[in-house]
Amino acid sequence: MHISSPIPGKRTRIEIIPLIDIMFFLLAAFMLVSLSMTKVENVHVDLPPAIAAQSDFGPDLLHIVVDKAGGIWVEKKPVTPAELTGVLSNRTQLNPQLPVCIGGDSETRHSDMVGVLDLVRKAGIQKVAFTVVAQQP
Repeated sequence: MHISSPIPGKRTRIEIIPLIDIMFFLLAAFMLVSLSMTKVENVHVDLPPAIAAQSDFGPDLLHIVVDKAGGIWVEKKPVTPAELTGVLSNRTQLNPQLPVCIGGDSETRHSDMVGVLDLVRKAGIQKVAFTVVAQQP
C-alpha cells in the first residue's frame, strides 16, 4: 500500500534569469574597469610643434623622454646614461629592429637631446623618431 503525502510536492527548478543578470553585470563592470586602465609610459613634457608629424611605430616602441633639467626617463622611470645603455642593449637583444621615440620638453637643451640620440645610435638602433605635437597648417 502506497501512502501519499498531504503536502504537495514541488519540482525543483534552477532559475537562470538571475544568473544571466549577474553575468551581464560582471561583463559590464569588467569592460568599464578595463577601459579605465590606461598605460601611460611617458613623463609630461611640453612637446615642440611640427606640421608634418605622423605616427609610424607600433606598440613595441621604446619611449625615452628628456626633461627640462636634462634628466633621462624610460617608461616613467628616471635613468642615468649608463642605465640607458643597459636598457637599450637588453631591448635590442629581444628585438633587433626596436623602434625608439625620443621626446623632450620644448625647453630641453639641444645637447641633452643629442646625447640621448648618441646613446641610442651607439646601441645600434636605426629606427629613431622624435616626439612632437602635430600642428595644423
